[in-house]
Amino acid sequence: MSAEPLLALRGVSKRYGAVEALTDVELEIRAGEVVALVGESGAGKSTLVKVMTGVDPADQGSFLWQGRTVQVTRPGDAQQLGIAAVYQDLALCGNLDVVENMFLGRELGTALSLDEVEMSRRTRRLLETLSMRTPDLRAPVASLSGSQRQTIAIARALLGEPELLLLDEPTAALGVEQTNEFLDLVERLRERGLGMLIISRNMGDIKAVADRVAVLRLGRNNGLFDVNTTSQEQIFSSMSGATDNAVTHRTADVGEEFL
Repeated sequence: MSAEPLLALRGVSKRYGAVEALTDVELEIRAGEVVALVGESGAGKSTLVKVMTGVDPADQGSFLWQGRTVQVTRPGDAQQLGIAAVYQDLALCGNLDVVENMFLGRELGTALSLDEVEMSRRTRRLLETLSMRTPDLRAPVASLSGSQRQTIAIARALLGEPELLLLDEPTAALGVEQTNEFLDLVERLRERGLGMLIISRNMGDIKAVADRVAVLRLGRNNGLFDVNTTSQEQIFSSMSGATDNAVTHRTADVGEEFL
């Protein structure tokens, strides 16, 4: 694993009027690493993702991308760095087919003549690299299974060849078998060297694929845990506040505690 994080957040804060949604948040994600972000409702998880993608810029704090300070004040900044996100609603159009969803807003060709053949070829190739059982590319997305729609949303995010992928509650609407298919996909993406941040409430999923767990409580860091050496009870205690400012379990590559 790379010694230099893909993305490092230092002292990130975000306020909405009198409400301080994030306060001095710190987080590191490395290439080939899966970090789970957990916390109770209102902890600031979704706000942090919006900050990381430039949808809702931070009020203060530093962003370091591969060791250099960068500015992320709009979605285009994050995309240029190599950060992509898949939100819980997937943002797919059910009445459009697979190819149309993949290239929605960035179609190939001209306004008068779209390159349907090339878009179909790229779609099929990308889905095959994800080891997905390729559906009928001209089938409406609404007709596909939950895991297939999830994979298509991820594949669309991967079209831009990002280095960091943010996933917001990716298994919330999936059954057991579909969740297992998704977790297999996460493993394959990790093997390709992609860094990933996963927001999840399912501790089984977290234990299955995450390397580290970062806990947010009331907009602040409240623990950073190594999945392999930490019990679920310790993580839940940190989430609930039973152990405020929980002692951070350092991994070998983390140089400081997130307090």
